[in-house]
Amino acid sequence: MKSIALALVTLCAVITLTSLSPAKDQDAVSQAVEQLRVLMISPDKAKLEALAADQLSYGHSSGKIEDKAAFVEALVSGSSDFVSIELADQVVTVVDNTALVRHKLLGETLDKGKPGQVKLSVLLVWIKQKGGWKLLARQAVKI
Repeated sequence: MKSIALALVTLCAVITLTSLSPAKDQDAVSQAVEQLRVLMISPDKAKLEALAADQLSYGHSSGKIEDKAAFVEALVSGSSDFVSIELADQVVTVVDNTALVRHKLLGETLDKGKPGQVKLSVLLVWIKQKGGWKLLARQAVKI
């Protein structure tokens, strides 16, 4: 009887932990998105490189595509300069080791010293590598 009770308790614990995992991953991805938002305003080369996957494909609303090195350099050099960024209507979907994030991005820019505003719809693709979430792809469109 004790064996059956122990088996049931173990089964319940496994089911509970498994059902909590997607929520835990969604929270971790949301935290990574927030970290990216902050780093786009106040760039730090090492932190940006750590957050992005080596295979990063970063698509701008203009159609320009950057790899990881170009993405980091644009932010660190100030050629892509965000003064503020607000995210809205964010939805995070986790499937295995991949996460899709959709949100609206409203921002103020100072690219090459010229003030501007952006209003974008963004899709981010994150992958879980070495225990952390890395930005694999991003595509933005103007709205």
